[in-house]
Amino acid sequence: MNSPNLHPMINVAVKAARAAGAIINRAALDVESVRVSQKQVNDFVTEVDQASEQIIIETLLGAYPGHAIWAEESGRTHGAQDSEFVWIIDPLDGTTNFIHGLPIYCVSIALAVKGKVEQAVIYDPSRNDLFTATKGRGSYMNNRRIRVAKRTRLQECLISTGFPFRQSDDFNTYLRMMGDMMQRTAGLRRPGAAALDLAYVAAGFTDGFFETGLQPWDVAAGSLLITEAGGLVGNLSGDADFLEQRECMAANPRIYGQLVNVLGRYSKFASAGDKAAVRAAVAELAPTEPDADSIETAPGQLDDADTAQDAPF
Repeated sequence: MNSPNLHPMINVAVKAARAAGAIINRAALDVESVRVSQKQVNDFVTEVDQASEQIIIETLLGAYPGHAIWAEESGRTHGAQDSEFVWIIDPLDGTTNFIHGLPIYCVSIALAVKGKVEQAVIYDPSRNDLFTATKGRGSYMNNRRIRVAKRTRLQECLISTGFPFRQSDDFNTYLRMMGDMMQRTAGLRRPGAAALDLAYVAAGFTDGFFETGLQPWDVAAGSLLITEAGGLVGNLSGDADFLEQRECMAANPRIYGQLVNVLGRYSKFASAGDKAAVRAAVAELAPTEPDADSIETAPGQLDDADTAQDAPF
């Protein structure tokens, strides 16, 4: 049921997200029969992603035909693309989890106005958890106000992340990042759906999040949930203008600063000195790198298909 105090645009987005969630839940009852295709190595799309996206777009444009659409599967082909109102959609974040039957995935819908996210909905259909935010009105989970966690020491924090999964990814640099974080936190987690990871930081379930290679539709809605819940979100250097930079980091303000201290040197925007130091450290791991033949013949490493990883620099 929609809360009467929600912004009208949020109510339409919630309707769209729930309609998509119904499609996803029905398909999850017999996930073995879902048709899956591969966009590239370990990057999957299903007929469920496409049906979910279609109903979201139909619902949004039914209410706001003059708005633009920017969606993961269909790109910018729908709506009035010259509009300053742009709906940014990930119809199923966590596709790889979904096709394995692991119930950690979500629908993510955001509205950007003149390039700034003003409305956000993240819906977890397997748990029926609904996260919403309107700029200036706070963040909510199932109509209850949420806030980021209050921990102030990184050593006590639970941090979520995403792993690289493509052959072209810089695995050794990510191993260094993970090693740095594992030594300084209470735990590192990789649930497999970045949008839900951000919602969980906003709700205080985890204390922070970082990942590289993410697309705007992975992080747009979650970024507003974070800021409206009292947190900070940006790239690994701490810059808040991050949406299309393929780096994302989020936490409460105190922890955010500590994450910048640890992860900032891995940012593509780091100083030349920091980049050189990282390259030298990563070179120590080079002997562990498998050759191309062994990668091709080894069983595929499957992680979240929606969150493409790039080298941090």
